[in-house]
Amino acid sequence: MLADAVQGVPSRVYVPNGHAATVSVIDPATFQIIDTFPVGRLPQHVVPSYDLRTLYVNNNQGNSLTPIDPVTGQPGPEIPVDDPYNLYFSPDGKYALVMAEREQRIDVRDPTTWELITSVSVPHPGVNHADFTADGTTMLASCEFSGWVVRIDLATFQLTGELEVGGEPIDVRLSPDGSVFYVANHVKDGGGVSVVDPVSMTEVGFIPTAAGAHGLYPSRDSTQLYVTNRDAGSVTVVDFATRTPVATWTIDGGGSPDMGGVSADGTQFWVSGRYDDVVYVFDTTNGGLLAKIPVGHGPHGLAVFPQPGRISLGHTGNYR
Repeated sequence: MLADAVQGVPSRVYVPNGHAATVSVIDPATFQIIDTFPVGRLPQHVVPSYDLRTLYVNNNQGNSLTPIDPVTGQPGPEIPVDDPYNLYFSPDGKYALVMAEREQRIDVRDPTTWELITSVSVPHPGVNHADFTADGTTMLASCEFSGWVVRIDLATFQLTGELEVGGEPIDVRLSPDGSVFYVANHVKDGGGVSVVDPVSMTEVGFIPTAAGAHGLYPSRDSTQLYVTNRDAGSVTVVDFATRTPVATWTIDGGGSPDMGGVSADGTQFWVSGRYDDVVYVFDTTNGGLLAKIPVGHGPHGLAVFPQPGRISLGHTGNYR
C-alpha cells in the first residue's frame, strides 16, 4: 500500500535528538544506527512532506527546517523558518502550517518556497499538535500549556471555535470514522484521552490511560489506538469501536515513551524515549519490547518512513 512516490525508498527511522542537535538514522531491519548528522538547534520532529518526497527536521530554536532526501538519507541546506516546533500540511496540499509554539501562532506558508502567506494568532499558549476533519476543511489544534483546543477554518484561516478540556492537551488524531477527535491529555484525571466533537466543540468522553498521555498512533488496520504514557513508562492500547483500553504495554524499569510511528507492515511500534536517550521498539502483536536502541540526547518526534498512504498531513506521519 505504498505510494508510487516512495517506491524504492529504503525503510529507515529518523530520530531527532533535541539536545544534541543531531538526527540519528536507524535501519529497522537490524536495529542499528547507520548514520548521524548535525541539524539546527533543538530539533523537535521529523515530518514527511505532503508529496512524501522530502522529510523536514523541525529545528525549533534554530529557526529552520533541515530537508532530508529519503532516497539517500542525506540532509540538504537549511531553510529559514521561524519557530518550527511542529509542521502540518493542509489536506489539499496548498499550505504548509508551521506550529510556531513560542510565538503563539500558526504560520501559513507556501510549501515550496516557504514564503509566509498569513498567520493565525492563537489566544491560548502552547499550540503544537493538530489533525484535520475528514472533508479537509477544518483543523483542530491543541494548546498544551493552557488546556484548550481550537478549531480553524482552512478557507479563511479564522478561529471558529474553542474548547477548554483542561490539563495539558497534546497530540490530536481524527477517529477512523471521522466523527470525533482524540486528544492526548498529559495530566488530566491522571492522564488519558479526551474525545472531542468538532461540530459542537464539546468533550463527549474521556478515556483514562496513565500518567503523561502524550502521543496517539492508530494501528495499521485502524482498529486500535496506541497511546504513549510518557510519565508512566507505558503504552495503552485503546479499542476504537468501544473507546476503552484493552491492553497496556509496560517498559520494565520505567521509561519515557513520547512520539513515534508504526512500521509499514503494522507489526512494530517505534517510539522515542524522551528522557532516556533511547528508542523503544514494541511488538504490536503482543506488546513485547523488542529493542531499546541508544541514540542522542533528548530524542523526540521520530519518523518511521516510508509508510502506507497517498499524502502526508504532517507531524511524524499523519497519512491519508
